[in-house]
Amino acid sequence: MRSTEPHDRTASDEATLAFYDREAETYAARREAGSSRALAAFLSRLAPCARILELGCGGGQEAEAMIAAGFEVTPTDGSPALARIAEARLGRPVQVMRFNELDAQAEYDGVWASACLLHVPAAGLPDVLGRIHRALRPGGVFHASFKGGEGEGRDDLGRYYNFPRRDELEAAYRAAAAWRELKISEGAGGGYDGVERTWFLVAAVKGDR
Repeated sequence: MRSTEPHDRTASDEATLAFYDREAETYAARREAGSSRALAAFLSRLAPCARILELGCGGGQEAEAMIAAGFEVTPTDGSPALARIAEARLGRPVQVMRFNELDAQAEYDGVWASACLLHVPAAGLPDVLGRIHRALRPGGVFHASFKGGEGEGRDDLGRYYNFPRRDELEAAYRAAAAWRELKISEGAGGGYDGVERTWFLVAAVKGDR
C-alpha cells in the first residue's frame, strides 16, 4: 500500500538529514568502498581527467576511488557531518549542498549519485533531475540508484524514501529532461538497514544540447 504520510515536498527531508548527521561516523565507516561494477561502468564512459560531480558522497570512498583513477571530482553531501568526514578522507573541501541548491550550467562531464536521490521527495524528483541535466555538458553521463517499491514512505530507521516503481522512475526522468539515452536495470540488494529490496540502477546521457 502507498504511504499517506505527510512529508516535505521540497528536495530534502529534514528527518533524513538529521539521521545522517547523527549516524555519520558509523554510516561512513560501513559504506562500501568505490569499487563497484556500476562505478567502473560509469567511469569507462568518461574521457580521462573528466569533471565529475558527486552528489551524496557520504564518507568519500567513491570520490577517493574516482580521484585515484585520475578524474577531477567535486564531492558534495547534504549532511554537514558526513561532509566533514569526507573532507578528512580526501584532504580537500567537500561542499555541503542539498540537491535543490544545484545551479551549475554545463559544467560536468559526469554526475555520480549513488544511493542518495532515493531520499528526494517524489514530488521534487523531476526538478532535481532537471538540475542535474542542466549541470551536465552535452554528452554527459549520469548514474543514480534507487530502492524500488510501491510509493514513498520511511524505513525502520526513520529515513524517507521515494520507493518508486520502475515506470514511475522512468516517468520522472522523462518529465525532467530529454535524455539521449536512458537505461534502467534492476537487481536485489541490501542497505544500511539490513533489508533486502529491489534496486534500480539508472544510466542516462544528456543529448547534444
